[in-house]
Amino acid sequence: MFTPESIEAARRHVEAEVTGDLATTLATFETEPVFELYPVGLRMTGLDATRRYYRHFFDHVAPRFDGSRTASHGEWLGETGLVQEYAITYRYPDGQQKQFRVIGILKFGEHGLTGERIYADEALLRMMFAPVWDELEVIAPDANQDARTGASR
Repeated sequence: MFTPESIEAARRHVEAEVTGDLATTLATFETEPVFELYPVGLRMTGLDATRRYYRHFFDHVAPRFDGSRTASHGEWLGETGLVQEYAITYRYPDGQQKQFRVIGILKFGEHGLTGERIYADEALLRMMFAPVWDELEVIAPDANQDARTGASR
């Protein structure tokens, strides 16, 4: 369930991401943020990993987005989070460009955000989460399955 504080945190978070403000972005999260990445089914947990992710994102990924070719496809407020759908164009170092579609859900906590759920192409997720990629945990598709192997318990 959302609160006025969590909605305000989501709005501050969006603005801080757009302006590349690391301190404000991190301040919008509650204690141990959790990022869930789909369809790859991986999870990042904790403030340290979140800080490393955002430092890399602001320094190396966001500057390669072509702002003139970014399009918002909608924003929806739900009980558990703020959902945004958008398309971004990424400029590779060799000059090539590729457009990616993204659905991001800022997940509400009691006073701030508990994390994000991001649906995007694996190539984009790998670029964004590069410094923590090898630390990501597999999200088990079912509580009765082993998270790493998928075998039933």
